[in-house]
Amino acid sequence: MDSNVAAAMARWPNVPDCRGWLSLDRRGRWRLQSSLVTHAGLAEFIGRHYGRHESGAWFMQNGPQRVWVELAATPWIFRLAGDGFTTHTGVPAGRIGAAWLVDGESLCLLGECGLGLVDDRDLQALFERIRRPDGAAPDGDLDAESALSLAWGGDALPLRRATDAELEAIGDFRRSP
Repeated sequence: MDSNVAAAMARWPNVPDCRGWLSLDRRGRWRLQSSLVTHAGLAEFIGRHYGRHESGAWFMQNGPQRVWVELAATPWIFRLAGDGFTTHTGVPAGRIGAAWLVDGESLCLLGECGLGLVDDRDLQALFERIRRPDGAAPDGDLDAESALSLAWGGDALPLRRATDAELEAIGDFRRSP
């Protein structure tokens, strides 16, 4: 958090929270009401002040005002970056420790920062790393295959199954504050 934000919080401690204005979409883009935030400086500011509340809800601290974030998917959106992932805020996701196939069509990974949905533009590259126990690529419907794994970072991460509705419990977060 920037020092000027911390100073504003100390100076004006009773500013009411803001709800229903800020959201994070499935590609890691910020939206103010329904409008996409396209100004790079504003997006970076939001990302620097993005955090988790003890309740599991996520927010952006805008000076003395807490702006609650509606999440379309997970608190983090992961993007491929070389041999790792970065979050939608540009922070490295860290070591990947678990993987979920969500509703047969998307992937969630557990990084050191928490649970992140993989940006759909990176799915093809990751789907090519999914293997059956014999090391072969799966045939057709991934959801129909049993014991699959994701080859990542020298590991074969078991590919667990989850529904979109289960992600909040898996990642210990709340989509809607």
